Amino acid sequence: MLDFGAPMTNPTTPTKRAFIALVLPFVGLMIWAQIAPSAGPTAWGLSIKYGCVLGVSLFFFGAGRAGWISSFFARRVISLIIVLVGASTLVFGALRMAPGDPIDAILGDQAPAEARARLTTALCLDAPLLEQYDRCFWDQVLDGSLGQTFDVQPQPVIELLAENFPATAELALAGMVVALLFAFPLGIVAALKRARWPDHLASTFALAGIATPTFWLGPMLLLAFTVSVDWLPSPARTDQPIAALVLPALTLGTALAAKLTRMIRSSLLEVMTDDYVVTARAKGITERALLLKHVLPNAMIPVVTVMGLQFGALLTGAIITEKIFARPGIGTLLLEAIVERNYPVVQGTVLLIATTYVVVNLLIDVIYAFIDPRVRFDS
Repeated sequence: MLDFGAPMTNPTTPTKRAFIALVLPFVGLMIWAQIAPSAGPTAWGLSIKYGCVLGVSLFFFGAGRAGWISSFFARRVISLIIVLVGASTLVFGALRMAPGDPIDAILGDQAPAEARARLTTALCLDAPLLEQYDRCFWDQVLDGSLGQTFDVQPQPVIELLAENFPATAELALAGMVVALLFAFPLGIVAALKRARWPDHLASTFALAGIATPTFWLGPMLLLAFTVSVDWLPSPARTDQPIAALVLPALTLGTALAAKLTRMIRSSLLEVMTDDYVVTARAKGITERALLLKHVLPNAMIPVVTVMGLQFGALLTGAIITEKIFARPGIGTLLLEAIVERNYPVVQGTVLLIATTYVVVNLLIDVIYAFIDPRVRFDS
């Protein structure tokens, strides 16, 4: 007897979707091949590049739906591709639409005509906009160099980023450590002693940390601990790298500690009113075990979200802190490149920033699964 109440299933549907995802980009390229000759070689080259990007995206989409790979991983790869293409295209257009002459910004008004002509050709400014996007952006991205700098000794942009990123990562890690050392004790004490003087003290610190601008706090710390009492060395000194990192880390970590303190307090207070916490307390579990085993892990998801987003922002360069303490880094590099209208460096730095944000968000999602067993990658 047939059971008409059973749901109808089609086990081949995921495979069909994957097959369509594999075939669709190639069909699109074949159709474009018939009309591309009239569009010119630049349009054809861009179509090939975007067709490959679309093909890779559709492949991961179909592979995730078919179960060949984790759907979580497939979605993250697709989001990475979309973010990188979108961010790079936007910054390319914004640089070209900005007022002023990039040749004057790089060489100056008195540069000889021959040098100006060479730089114009190197930046592809003598070509149509579409050709600039193809030849002086995509080609440089795909060959892995991200273009060349225009210094006395030119070097690939990827090498310049590799030289500056460690300093930014060092400062970001130090600032995050300072923030965590302040935020967790203050946030936990404020939640456990709600509406009492420890809570008021932690709230005052959080408010003061958020309200204090970095461009004021940094110079004040320099005047107090370097100029007045000479307890800490100048941040520009390289013979004492750890001691020179203290003031920049304090400057960067204070505002972040204030935000995390408020987030930890509010998350803990929300979790502490849940039914399972009341039940555990009624069963006689100690407050220490209740906090460490039940309350704190369940309150960490919003805290980890804020930590990840702030750490991603720190990794992309704390421009004000780097400038105050004369430190190299991605933020300083990007600011100088924007002022100089150095197209390859700006484009390469933005690509690095976009990639950093996507990778940090991926790590946050992975951490979710370890904090909360209810979170699954394929759910």
